[in-house]
Amino acid sequence: MKKTNKKKKDDQAVSLSDHLNNDLLEQLKAVKKDLTKEHEEKEAALERKRIEERKQREKNKSFEELFNESSLSWKEFK
Repeated sequence: MKKTNKKKKDDQAVSLSDHLNNDLLEQLKAVKKDLTKEHEEKEAALERKRIEERKQREKNKSFEELFNESSLSWKEFK
């Protein structure tokens, strides 16, 4: 019984691309590719912006902040 149900499901599991004509399918694939590329570009731009902001914060740190972040034991150099 399960095998026949599974076989029917396989026959019914026709994908949407089987019902669409090739031109429309190619257009949808092109749109998907463009959207994916656009998303990747936005992510890359956001990452570059984060890196630039981090560099700017590091550049603008005061001596006290740099001193507090230092892992050196300043007592050894007295």
